[in-house]
Amino acid sequence: MTDPTESAGAAERTQELENQRVERVARKVELPWAYELAAAWSWRFLVIAAAAGLVFAGLSYFSVVVFPVVIALFIAALCAPLVSGLQRIGLPRKLAALAVVVGGIAVVGLLLAFVGQQVADSVDQLSGKVAGGLGEIRNWLRDGPLNASDSQVDTWIEDAQSYLQDQGKGLAGRATELGVAVGHIFAGFFIVLFATYFFLADGRVIWGWVVRIFPRAAREKADSSGQVAWRSLTQFVRATVLVAATDAIGIMIFALILKVPLVSAIGVLVFLGAFVPLVGAFASGTVAVLVALVAHGPIVAAIMLGGVVLVQQIEAHVLQPFLMGRFVSVHPLGVILGIAAGVIVAGVIGALVAVPLVAALNAVVQHLASFADPEVDDPEVDDPGDEVPGGEDPEPADPEIAAEPT
Repeated sequence: MTDPTESAGAAERTQELENQRVERVARKVELPWAYELAAAWSWRFLVIAAAAGLVFAGLSYFSVVVFPVVIALFIAALCAPLVSGLQRIGLPRKLAALAVVVGGIAVVGLLLAFVGQQVADSVDQLSGKVAGGLGEIRNWLRDGPLNASDSQVDTWIEDAQSYLQDQGKGLAGRATELGVAVGHIFAGFFIVLFATYFFLADGRVIWGWVVRIFPRAAREKADSSGQVAWRSLTQFVRATVLVAATDAIGIMIFALILKVPLVSAIGVLVFLGAFVPLVGAFASGTVAVLVALVAHGPIVAAIMLGGVVLVQQIEAHVLQPFLMGRFVSVHPLGVILGIAAGVIVAGVIGALVAVPLVAALNAVVQHLASFADPEVDDPEVDDPGDEVPGGEDPEPADPEIAAEPT
C-alpha cells in the first residue's frame, strides 16, 4: 500500500516544480521594469495631453466669450479698490460697481476724444511732412548712390501703387470677414462691460457658485487657492499699471522736449502697449520714433529712439525687479515662455493675458505645495503664495472678486 502522506508530498513537489516552470516562462516574456514605467508614464501623458488639447480647442472655439471675460477679470482686479472705497462711504455695492463702470467708460471716452482731436489737428501738418519726405526719397533715388533714372523711379512707384491696389482689392473681397471681425469686437466689448460689472457687484456670489462645483472634500483648498490666485492677479495688474504709466510718462517727456507732434496719442499708445510685457512698450514706442522721423528728420528720430531705449532700460532694471519681483514671483524665463505660448495660442490677446495667468498659476501651485511640505512656508519669504500658512488648512471663506486691497 502507498503511504497517503508520501503521495501528498509528491503531489506538492510536482505542483511546485510546475509553478517554477511557469514562472521561468513568464520571466522570459515579461518587459524590463524601465519599459513598464515608461509605458505607464506615456499613456498617462497622452491622456493628459488629449484633455489639455480638448480644453484649448474649446477655449479657442469660444474665444469671443472667453477672452472678454478674462479681460473683465483684469479690469475688476484694477477697479476693486474703488468699489470698496465707495462701499465704505455708504454706497450699496451694486450701485458702487455701476458708478465705477460708468465712470470708467466716461474717462476712456474723454481720453479717446482728446487723442482723436489731437490727431485730427496734426493730420495736415504730418501729411505735408510725408509728402516732402517722399519727394526727398525720390531725389535720393535719382541723385544718390543708386543713380536711378526718372523712368526707373516712375516704374518703381507704379509697381508700389499696383501692389497697394491689389491689396485693396483683396481687402474688399474679404469684406464679409471684416464685418464678422467688427461684430466680434462689439460683442466682446459688451461682454467685457457686463462681466466687469457683475464681477465687481456679485463677485462673492459667483465665486461661491464656482467653489460648490468641486467635490465637498476639495472645496476648502479650492476656495483658498482661488483667494491666492486673486491676490496674485490683483498685485500683477496694479504693478503693470504703474509700469505702463511710467513708460508712457517717460516717453511723453522725451517727445515734449523734442517737440514731437501727437504727444498725447503717443502716451496713450505706449500705456496700452506696456500691458504686453517685455516688448509691448518698446513696440508702441517706435511709433514715437516714426512720428519724430516724419516731423523733424533722422537726427531727432535717433534721439527719440535713444529716449525710448532709456525708458525701457529703467523699466527692465528698476521697475520690473522692484514691482514684479516683489509682488509677483515669476522667473523671467517663465515670462518669456508664457508670452511665446500666448502668442501661439491666441496672438496678441494671448500675449496680453499669458503672464498674469502664469503668475496666478504659480501662486496656486506654491500654495497647494505648502499643504504637502510645511517647510515651503517660510514667513521670511515675501511671496504671494506664502500668505496662507503652510501645513494648516485655511479657514474657508469665499474669495470676493472685488476684494479689499491687500
